[in-house]
Amino acid sequence: MNTKHKEIAEILLTLKAIKLNVENPFTWASGIQSPIYCDNRMTLSHPKERNIISQALVELCGEFSEFDVVAGVATAGIPYASILAHELSKPLIYVRSAAKGHGRQNLIEGDFKPGQRVLLIEDLISTGGSSIKAAQNIQAQGLEVVGIAAVFSYELEAGKENFKVANIEYKTLSNYPIMLEKALELNYISDKDLASLNEWNKSPQNWKK
Repeated sequence: MNTKHKEIAEILLTLKAIKLNVENPFTWASGIQSPIYCDNRMTLSHPKERNIISQALVELCGEFSEFDVVAGVATAGIPYASILAHELSKPLIYVRSAAKGHGRQNLIEGDFKPGQRVLLIEDLISTGGSSIKAAQNIQAQGLEVVGIAAVFSYELEAGKENFKVANIEYKTLSNYPIMLEKALELNYISDKDLASLNEWNKSPQNWKK
């Protein structure tokens, strides 16, 4: 296992960007009960950890095909996309979830040209819906998406299947199984919690029912 993946997981846990609560789960917008809440924006407020994540993203870029432009998914993907574009001295654009209702009504903000190759940056991947939609909106403008890089993924089967169907490659700095291993090492969770957290990952819709 890549030690960098575990380091990122520890950062997310320590900064409480990831919170775990089996007994009092969180409720997603979809209504799904979840024992995990992830807000990677917390890392932006901590320079040391932010730099570690930024450099890890730079390294992760090497696992994708060559690209011309860095794109951020609004809103949480924009900060790290901005940092990455600066580190790589590449152009930056970002993708809205919906077109502006005024002005030029842009869906994609920034300067780009059809035919350019784009690496899309997201903060979190669950089922992949928003990331895939952003990638498809970029493709609709005549650009090529080489893949999606994200800070963290829940590694849900639905998400894996959605990316497979969309034929879009994604890679993350850390993920749910690695995070659980680190959480157990740090005594953030018990063995009993681990069993329940693994059950949720297998079937979020049926967890606790």
